[in-house]
Amino acid sequence: MESDPPFKETYKTLFHNSLQEAKTGTPYEVLVVEECELPLIDLGRLNLGEFERDECKEEIARASKEWGFFQVVNHGISPEILERMRCEQVEVFKRPFQMKKSEKYMNFSAGSYRWGTPSATCLRQLSWSEAFHIPLTDISGSGGLSCLSSTMVQFATTVADLAQRLAEILAERLGHKSTFFKEHCLPSTCYLRMNRYPPCPIPSEIYGLMPHTDSDFLTILHQDQVGGLQLVKDGRWIAVRPNAEALIINIGDLFQAWSNDVYKSVEHRVATNQQVERFSCAYFFCPSYETEIQSRGEPSIYRKFSFGEFRRQVQADVKKFGYKVGLPRFLA
Repeated sequence: MESDPPFKETYKTLFHNSLQEAKTGTPYEVLVVEECELPLIDLGRLNLGEFERDECKEEIARASKEWGFFQVVNHGISPEILERMRCEQVEVFKRPFQMKKSEKYMNFSAGSYRWGTPSATCLRQLSWSEAFHIPLTDISGSGGLSCLSSTMVQFATTVADLAQRLAEILAERLGHKSTFFKEHCLPSTCYLRMNRYPPCPIPSEIYGLMPHTDSDFLTILHQDQVGGLQLVKDGRWIAVRPNAEALIINIGDLFQAWSNDVYKSVEHRVATNQQVERFSCAYFFCPSYETEIQSRGEPSIYRKFSFGEFRRQVQADVKKFGYKVGLPRFLA
């Protein structure tokens, strides 16, 4: 398709090397994993009596400790907004590749459109996907995004409120009634990422998104019904069964460090599909680069570090090794 990034042309050396390895009989891992339901939490219970409210908060904390992932319903974002968001996202990705690359034409900030993996040295390091990684200030600022309607503003505003609410609950369950998140995780520091995973000719060899952990406090994901999200639970990969009514929440590296390893930032990936494309939209709850992350617990597992320092180290490791090292770099 004219809209698809030129994966095969750009990474032809990796495809050639893969064919050569296949001829020598080198086996490839087949992405066949068991499907499961994530813990499902009804946030409507937060508006009920004290017992229901406390029980709901405890379920959120428990899932964050045991899974690092959970899904929520009655989250406050209407099905109409979610459907409009998905439809408009599909329309944006249908535009020709050269147009999407032209950030001036698309009215996105420089570097917003991303695809593939420039640092990949083998197919296993290549992400078969494209994305618009958009600062919230691009959405709500005076320039705005002429190519998208006010739906994105509605979506981002509501999801931002949900992220703040969940972060405060998780802090409270650690015994911290903290204003940290309201002070440091602002619209100017958070992001939306619209993702598209095109059909992939060799899904057994290429990920839609490489295994990784998220470098934020929380991620809130709205995905379609195609499926493909997989995560590590009890040492094995499991596939997340899509739920049309739910949003998926996962803990990021910063919350794991902030909670002194109480909450878990879990490795996850996206599998590719040979027949159909997949769409998702993620909200990343991040602080400013100057914000210092310090463990709320003794003895502290991690040394104090700024978010900017963490991001720079991640980028350096990906460039050097082809993958993210993450929190082990910051052990006390």
